[in-house]
Amino acid sequence: MTLPHFPVADDPGPSFVGLLRAQGLEPRFATGPDGATSPLSFSHGTTVVAVRFADGVVMAGDRRATAGHLISHRHMEKVFPADRYSGVAIAGAAGPAVEMVRLFQLQLEHYEKVEGTTISLEGKANQLSQMVRGHLPAAMQGFAVVPLFAGYDTARREGRLFEYDVTGGRYEESEYATTGSGSLHAGAVVKMGYRPGLAREEVIDLVISALFEAADEDSATGGPDLVRAIYPNVATITADGFVAVGEDEVAERFRGLVDQLTSTRGPLPPGGDPS
Repeated sequence: MTLPHFPVADDPGPSFVGLLRAQGLEPRFATGPDGATSPLSFSHGTTVVAVRFADGVVMAGDRRATAGHLISHRHMEKVFPADRYSGVAIAGAAGPAVEMVRLFQLQLEHYEKVEGTTISLEGKANQLSQMVRGHLPAAMQGFAVVPLFAGYDTARREGRLFEYDVTGGRYEESEYATTGSGSLHAGAVVKMGYRPGLAREEVIDLVISALFEAADEDSATGGPDLVRAIYPNVATITADGFVAVGEDEVAERFRGLVDQLTSTRGPLPPGGDPS
C-alpha cells in the first residue's frame, strides 16, 4: 500500500478526519434541492443538569431536540429512572441515547432478577461507563452520547452523581454536573447559586434557573414554552426513590422565575419571548 503524499498547502496534519476528506472518503449522503451533498440529519438532545441537595440529587433536562439548525422535537424526555434509586439524563445523539438508556434499565433489572439483589450504585455507574465506551465507534462518526448518572446510595445514605466523556471515562462530582450544548451556561448558574444542604424547593428553583439561562444563550436548549405548556423534566432521587416532579409544580416555579426576572430586569422588549 502506497502512503498518500500531500503538498504543504494541502496537508491535513494530524487530523484523521481531514485525511479521509483529502482522499475523498467522506460518507456520501442524499443530495439537497440544490444538488449539493447534505449531511445526515438526526436529532440531538441538548442540556441536562444534576445537583446534590440535602436529601439526595435533583436531575433536570430541557425538552428540545435539534437536527442541525431545526427544532426536531419539543417534547423530548431526557431524564429517566434507571431503577428505583437511580436515574440517567441524556445529551447527544437522541436515538442512540434513548436506546442506551433502555438497555441500561434492562441490564439493571436482569442483574437484580438473577442475583436476587440490586447492584451497588458504584457498580451501576461502572456499567454505564462500559456502555458509553462501547459506543465510541459511533461517537467517532458523530453520534456521540454523553449521559449523566445519579442516584441515592442506600449504603452511604446520600446522593451521588457521575458524569462521563465519550471514551467512557467516569468522574464522580461532589456538588453538581452538567452536559450538553448549554452545559457551560447552566453550569455557571448552578456554580453561582449552589451551596451545601440546599432544600428540595431551593435546588429545583436552581436547576430550572440554570436551564432558563442556558436556553437564553444556547439556541439548541429549549426554555419554558408558556404557550404550549412545555417545561423541563425534573426528578428527585432520595431515600424514597426516583420521583418525577409534577408538571404543575415545575410550571408554577417557572412562572415565578419569569415574574422575578421581569421585576428585576424590566419587561421584555416588543416581540420578546421568555423561551
